Amino acid sequence: MKTIKGPAIFLAQFAGDEAPFNSLDEIGKWAARLGYKGVQLPSWDGRLFDLKQAAESQTYADEVKGKLASHGLEITELSTHLQGQLVAVHPAYDDAFDGFAPESVRRNPAARQQWAVQQLKYAAQASRRLGLSAHASFSGALAWPYVYPWPQRPAGLVEAAFDELAKRWKPILDVFDEAGVDICYEIHPGEDLHDGVSYEMFLERVGDHPRARLLYDPSHFVLQQLDYLDYVDIYHERIGIFHVKDAEFRPTGRQGVYGGYQGWVDRAGRFRSLGDGQVDFPALFSKFAQYGFEGWAVLEWECALKHPEDGAAEGARFIADHIIRVAERAFDDFAASGVDDAANRRMLGI
Repeated sequence: MKTIKGPAIFLAQFAGDEAPFNSLDEIGKWAARLGYKGVQLPSWDGRLFDLKQAAESQTYADEVKGKLASHGLEITELSTHLQGQLVAVHPAYDDAFDGFAPESVRRNPAARQQWAVQQLKYAAQASRRLGLSAHASFSGALAWPYVYPWPQRPAGLVEAAFDELAKRWKPILDVFDEAGVDICYEIHPGEDLHDGVSYEMFLERVGDHPRARLLYDPSHFVLQQLDYLDYVDIYHERIGIFHVKDAEFRPTGRQGVYGGYQGWVDRAGRFRSLGDGQVDFPALFSKFAQYGFEGWAVLEWECALKHPEDGAAEGARFIADHIIRVAERAFDDFAASGVDDAANRRMLGI
C-alpha cells in the first residue's frame, strides 16, 4: 500500500485576468497559502503556461518547475482537456467546439484536428521535460449524439465510431509511450469514453495500449448513477489520475438523469463543493489506499452554489483530512509468534 499524495488543485477553473489568478507565480503563491502541495496545469492557458515552449525548451520547463517549487509546489500533471476534445468532434458540435481552437483553424475541422493532434504531441514532450508520468485529457466524441437515440441506430454505427476514435488516438498514444507518459482519459459525459463499457471498447481497439489509462472523477458517476466505488475495484490498475470532486443526484417527479435542459442550480444532478454532495469520500480514499494508488488527490472545483475561492480553501483542508497515511505494519503484529514450520504442522494436525 502507498499513501496518496496531496492535496493538489486543478487550476483551470481559477485562472483569470485578475491577480492573483493571471500568472503562474501569483496563482502558485495563492494555492500554496491555502495548503496545496501540487497543481495540475491547464496547457491551453497562456497566462499560466506555454505548452509549445515547454515541449521544445528544457530551460523553460525547468523555470516553470522552479517557479512553483519556490512556493513549495509540484506539478502533478498537465491537462489537454480542450485539445483532446478536438481530436474527435461530431459535425453537430463543430461550431460549439471551434472556440477551443485558435482562429486560424476555426471553421476548418480537418485543420482543427491536426492542430489538436500536434498539441497532444507537444504535451507528451512537455510532460517528459517536466518529469511527469501522467497526463490528463478528453477522448473527444463521434458517437455521443447517438447515446440514447430515436430513431434506432443503424447497425454498426457505434462500432465504426470507436474504430475511427482508436485510429486517431493510437499514433498519439505511441508518442506518449516514447515519452514515458500515460494519457489518462477523463471518463465524462459528452465524451465517447463516458463509462467502463465505452472505455473497454476503446481499449480493445488500441490493443490494450499500456498508455491508455483513466482519469477518475466520482462526480460524473454520481450524475449518471454508476457505482463509483465498484468502478475503482474494477479499474484500479488503469487509474492514473484522481480528480476529487463532489456531486449530488436529486431526482424528482419532473426530472432525472436526462434533466440537462435546466441551469446547473435546477438540475437533478449537479456538481457541489467537497463535502456538500453525496460522494462517500471516506470509502473512496480507503479504496485508493487499499490499492496503493501512487498519484495525487487533485481538487477539481465545480459547484452550482458556492464561491470558487471558498471551495478552494475548504477543498485543501478536506483532502488533507481524508488522505489515509497507510500503515507500515499490520495492527496485530504485536501478537506475532514468529515462523515455526513444525508448530504450524502441529496446529494443523499434519
